[in-house]
Amino acid sequence: MAGPRESPILETNDIKEERREEVSLDKNKPEDKERERERDNNMAPPAGSSIHRSSSRPQLDLSKAAIQGNSEERDPTILLPNQSDDISSHLALDIGGSLIKLVYFSRHEDHSTDDKRKKNVKERLGISNGNRRSYPILGGRLHFVKFETHKINECLDFIYSKRLHHGIDSHSWLTDAPTNENATIKATGGGAYKFADFFRQRLGVTLDKEDEMDCLVAGANFLLKAIRHEAFTHREGQKEFVQIDHNELFPYLLVNIGSGVSMIKVDGDGKFQRVSGTNVGGGTYWGLGRLLTKCKSFDELLELSQRGDNRTIDMLVGDIYGGMDYSKIGLSASTIASSFGKAISENKELGDYRPEDISLSLLRMISYNIGQISYLNALRFGLKRIFFGGFFIRGHAYTMDTISFAVKFWSKGEAQAMFLRHEGFLGALGAFMSHEKHGLDDVMVHQLVERFPMGAPYTGGKIHGPPLGDLNEKISWMEKFVLKGTEIIAPVPMAPPGTTGLGGFEVPSSKGGTLRSDASALNVGVLHLVPTLEVFPLLADPKMYEPNTIDLTDHGELEYWFTVLSEHLPDLVDKAVASEGGTEDAKRRGDAFARAFSAHLARLMEEPTAYGKLGLANLLELREECLREFQFVDAYRSIKQRENEASLAVLPDLLMELDSMSEEARLLTLIEGVLAANIFDWGSRACVDLYNKGTIIEIYRMSRDKMQRPWRVDDFDVFKERMLGSGDQKPRPHKRALLFVDNSGADVVLGMLPLARELLRRGTEVVLVANSLPALNDVTAMELPDIVAEAAKHCDVLRRAAEAGGLLVDAMVSGQDGSKESSSLVPLMVVENGCGSPCIDLRQVSSELAAAAKDADLIILEGMGRALHTNFNARFKCNALKLAMVKNQRLAEKLIKGNIYDCVCRYEPAR
Repeated sequence: MAGPRESPILETNDIKEERREEVSLDKNKPEDKERERERDNNMAPPAGSSIHRSSSRPQLDLSKAAIQGNSEERDPTILLPNQSDDISSHLALDIGGSLIKLVYFSRHEDHSTDDKRKKNVKERLGISNGNRRSYPILGGRLHFVKFETHKINECLDFIYSKRLHHGIDSHSWLTDAPTNENATIKATGGGAYKFADFFRQRLGVTLDKEDEMDCLVAGANFLLKAIRHEAFTHREGQKEFVQIDHNELFPYLLVNIGSGVSMIKVDGDGKFQRVSGTNVGGGTYWGLGRLLTKCKSFDELLELSQRGDNRTIDMLVGDIYGGMDYSKIGLSASTIASSFGKAISENKELGDYRPEDISLSLLRMISYNIGQISYLNALRFGLKRIFFGGFFIRGHAYTMDTISFAVKFWSKGEAQAMFLRHEGFLGALGAFMSHEKHGLDDVMVHQLVERFPMGAPYTGGKIHGPPLGDLNEKISWMEKFVLKGTEIIAPVPMAPPGTTGLGGFEVPSSKGGTLRSDASALNVGVLHLVPTLEVFPLLADPKMYEPNTIDLTDHGELEYWFTVLSEHLPDLVDKAVASEGGTEDAKRRGDAFARAFSAHLARLMEEPTAYGKLGLANLLELREECLREFQFVDAYRSIKQRENEASLAVLPDLLMELDSMSEEARLLTLIEGVLAANIFDWGSRACVDLYNKGTIIEIYRMSRDKMQRPWRVDDFDVFKERMLGSGDQKPRPHKRALLFVDNSGADVVLGMLPLARELLRRGTEVVLVANSLPALNDVTAMELPDIVAEAAKHCDVLRRAAEAGGLLVDAMVSGQDGSKESSSLVPLMVVENGCGSPCIDLRQVSSELAAAAKDADLIILEGMGRALHTNFNARFKCNALKLAMVKNQRLAEKLIKGNIYDCVCRYEPAR
């Protein structure tokens, strides 16, 4: 390699391809240097380990703060009309010798519209806006970006193009107005001093310097408390995420490996001390490596190590004992007895050794020693957790393996090395948090959602293209690379699985392919801060809850589901394009979506943990997010409308049939109806094939006719006893039931609505829980009120309950059935679940749903996505009924040891 291949930024649609000249500060005026030096002296951090808070720091002016638009809308924008332009709290930098790390905040641009349903639901459920924070971090996003320091001009161009230096509420945000002369940007690292004049000249801003160690600790604490799968172990090429209870986080040892190594004992927020360190670190590896191998870059040196064999240089225990172990003291023959030891006894010159072997020997020598010294310090203070970060690691699999093995070896397995997904951004994130009103202190893990937007094409270790202003430019760049026959790679490349190199403590079990030297450059996404998300309060044990039922760490399982999604992709693209009128623009976007999602799948197939812990729910959500990225808001819109109309047309006859039955027969028919109607799922290949063989009503009747008990999982009798009782004993009705609905059409109209009607007749409040955003043909909370209004025209029970629940404020309905139950006054409500996926993670639900759950004593989860793919093993504090028809043969075999179209009726009493 001729030079560094570190991809300059994370968001691949904001990049400049051109190499710019290295920055020189020779032109700086002497008087400017003197002023900067004086300012640096005045701002020198005080001694001690507490986080420095500058009293001269600009403050947010919250006077006359107001919510923009409707106060009832979800995630509203807060305007600060009296805020001066000298606040850039939405931007912070960590300027190191090799990399510039940048963290910046942006607001959501899309806001949901206000509606009367939400207002009525909030009034009934007692949801207020009184707990909304008054700082700007509200419904926004945190972006993580990297640049090479010698390409600092690209960083400055990026900041300027996005107007990040103008302040978070500056009136000049959308204009070309000059920056306020007092504008500041938070910065840490040595470059904050070195390049201060350059930032002032180019952007007209002052770098407000924060202590580097303060920032490292603050960033690490935030990530470990707020990101669910932030920490991971790395052994024998395998990454495993570690769930850390933030209440049990402290104390821990933070080992930052830069040019040298600092070891920091962290006892709490703002409580830490540097307890040790070593001058043998990344700079040692790079310096010695450059002298011994003539490599031109750190990444080139790492790449050499991939092809090395350190046994040609290192003296191993086996070399001393004739190939035997020294078992008496627990040393295997492959243990390194002396790094570079063979160079003493062999009559060779430097040129006689392969650079690859030298690089690997150096890497192992330094990594093992850092691991050993770190463990000894952890042992000194009784610490079990050791987190490693810094430029030296850079996501390099073999580096992490060697450190991990050293810690395990010396601790005899009692301690383990852990690494952080955002490790390169600790300083920048800490600098961001150094602002008094950054708003991240109280952010909880359930309020952060990570997304992975696709960007400009990533090829050959570099990102090509200038900053992209809009979706059209992004697609144009993708098309150019397609015409060239160049493969588009997903935006989060990491080192391939498997370790490399030979010799040392143990011979590694596998040898990886070519190193991607940008391993840690793009391994994080965009963090969406959604303060309205909450943990579902009815989970029996939220700490033990795991939504995903399918284990995608099994490579065979992973490959199968990737194939399913790939085969379904052409049909999905057709539906998406048709939903936008089949225009040429829609076709372009459809093709770009297909290529982008295929690239994501290819990336995850190569490295399943590239985006964090991977489950089937994450894959399905990634697909929906990718659709929305290319502006396909609702791919199945017209299909859902058509199926709703067809189902509503036959609903009156179904209700009459149900009303003619006995109580026991009606309950069984209702459950059969839910299971039969659940066959309508455009996410299932088997169901898509059925759609081509008959109308929606014909398929529904066929499905009903085939309902025969016992089902594969059949707890109906237990559920019936809870509902109807036995003998003369009649149980009390449930107080409130949460019905998690699935698909549009027959599924909700002929399945779940009649079941909801039955519960209402028994005096149970019913809350229909639906998606916040479209996903496949799933019904949404926005669509449900209209469906209920149409259904209510044929049913007094539904009409009165919908009126009581605030769903029919503007609807003109007239009852046509003869039901006169007084229980019809109980409300029927609709709430959104907080997600836009076929599955649901109950650790992140809307505040509406969380409020509705507080008085609920029955949960009904319906459909494969919500009751099988996720939550099949979930346990709740209240009674739970899980209903689904299995429309995938592999899932049927894996989960219930059955066959496709088998049914699940699983009832679980309250825990």
